Amino acid sequence: MKRNALEPNLQDLPKTIPVFPLNGALLLPGGRLPLNIFEDRYLSMISDTLSSSHRLVGMIQTNDADTQDELKPMLYNVGCVGKISSFEETPDGRYLISLDGLIRFNVLEEIDMKDGYRRVKVSYENFIQDLDVSPPEIDRTRLLSALKLYFDQKGFTADWDAIKSCESEKLVTTLSMICPLGNQDKQALLEAEDTSLRAETLATLLEMENSFQSLNTEGQDDVRH
Repeated sequence: MKRNALEPNLQDLPKTIPVFPLNGALLLPGGRLPLNIFEDRYLSMISDTLSSSHRLVGMIQTNDADTQDELKPMLYNVGCVGKISSFEETPDGRYLISLDGLIRFNVLEEIDMKDGYRRVKVSYENFIQDLDVSPPEIDRTRLLSALKLYFDQKGFTADWDAIKSCESEKLVTTLSMICPLGNQDKQALLEAEDTSLRAETLATLLEMENSFQSLNTEGQDDVRH
């Protein structure tokens, strides 16, 4: 079953897509990512995408390898394609858009840039399950316990009643996208096989962050004494 009746079928997805390399901005299937577009090359990319039949953009991170080319950093092999679901042009020449995540992709090869933005040939075959919506099995108690301590340590506030009542896939997808984790952690969440494994990965990452924060706090207490 599709999340949205307007989502394209697998066979209709383009084999070549524009990509927006943006570290820390995680898009997942079923998630919605707002973006503020202001660079000329990405303004061109969005203009071209809006005039296409599919309105799809690939979100991807750049690899943290030490041998990066600053002008054209190496991309991770896995990203997520999203459909432009809302669009606004501002008086100062920016685009405010929202991307709805559809399906992840593997980068097969990069092709020539167009107007300064990057394009890649992709395959979706490893992620066909992203288009099938089925309730995941997750350990909500573990995840919410780790999240509560994480928010407390970070000083974040939250509507816990809304969080507890949130449907499991939406909960895991939203938390994975909004929690301020590192690039490699975000990539691990993206590459998790399905929502159930993503929930386990997220709980583990939050627990590790909580332990690290606790150790730092104890060390600061020792210094003060």
